[in-house]
Amino acid sequence: MDISKPQPFPVDIPFLQDIGVEFLGMANGKAEVALDLLPRHMNSWHVAHGGVTMTLLDVVMSMAGRSLDPDARGGVTVEMKTSFMQPAGKPGTRIVAKGKALHRSKTMCFCEGELWDGDTLVAKAMGTFKYLKRLDVAKKMDRD
Repeated sequence: MDISKPQPFPVDIPFLQDIGVEFLGMANGKAEVALDLLPRHMNSWHVAHGGVTMTLLDVVMSMAGRSLDPDARGGVTVEMKTSFMQPAGKPGTRIVAKGKALHRSKTMCFCEGELWDGDTLVAKAMGTFKYLKRLDVAKKMDRD
């Protein structure tokens, strides 16, 4: 996985673009994303909001699993558990999320993720993801 320079996201996810998530790479069951923290990412204690942490972990785990299946066009989070160990940084800090696929079946993937602030591990997550072969999930939801 070449993370020496940012790359465009492999899929269009407006929310991630809006908050400023940077795609670093995904291959062989691994993925990395980063975020340069701004005041808008903070909670009332002036450290990164837990929702920012969980978003980065969710997306990086999903991408790690998707990297194992070139036909997967999207995925949905079935379950996710996050442990917060340290505050995830202040404005001006760059945080990096690293994901790894642990096991993949035909339709599901079990992954782990870590969020780092420099050399400090700030959060760890485990997640289960269901992979879809088509991106027409929104159309299907409209019919249901």
